[in-house]
Amino acid sequence: MDLDFAGRNVLVVGGTSGIGLACAEAFSARGANVGVTGTRSSKAAYGDGALALEPFVFSTLNVAKPGAVEAWRSPFETLDVVILSQGTVQYRRQEFEAEAFRQVVEVNLTSLMACAQKLAPALEASCGSLIIISSVGGLRATRGNPAYSASKAGAIHLTRTLGDAWAARGIRVNGIAPGLVATRMTEVTTSDPVRLQERLKGIPLNRLGRPEDISGVALFLASPLAAYIVGETIVVDGGRTLS
Repeated sequence: MDLDFAGRNVLVVGGTSGIGLACAEAFSARGANVGVTGTRSSKAAYGDGALALEPFVFSTLNVAKPGAVEAWRSPFETLDVVILSQGTVQYRRQEFEAEAFRQVVEVNLTSLMACAQKLAPALEASCGSLIIISSVGGLRATRGNPAYSASKAGAIHLTRTLGDAWAARGIRVNGIAPGLVATRMTEVTTSDPVRLQERLKGIPLNRLGRPEDISGVALFLASPLAAYIVGETIVVDGGRTLS
């Protein structure tokens, strides 16, 4: 079966909630050995969220800390799939300040390259797939979030560049650009009925995205169905960027 990942090793960086967790659950449901990383010290430290993490190998990784990626050890020696789902945003126009701008870019872009470089040998050993989660914010202006928008644009082009650079190593690099998905990061919009209705007007499907809308595309990109796709970022936004 094309979507059978039985016995495959899958690692989701930033896999303890939202889109990352949905990806971890989707691959696990199809037989994969799944590892997730998060910033807390253990599964138990996630409180009510700990139960959802039970099926996965957990390791602590805070990509915002200098040198953390280089010092961290992957739970798997070989990897068939890596999903880079880490991300952050700062609201109330904080990203116009230099330090906040740097912090967001560090997580949303610089750490992607650090993780990709560290995990490339494990992917090369199994001719694996690297999937980078970016955002439609990298394709259009995000008025109050210059760092978020710029970093996501960088992530999209990093996907293209690594796809070109690493195809000869047997590593297929692709990406997903989600639109407005109901996660903890987007609660500033989704929890405000007026703001939410205004945003829904710009989405032809007239609904929020769900994390599983993204994980389904990740399954596709990691599968033999996408064997001839390299360097592409698939937009999953309910049609938001069509106009």
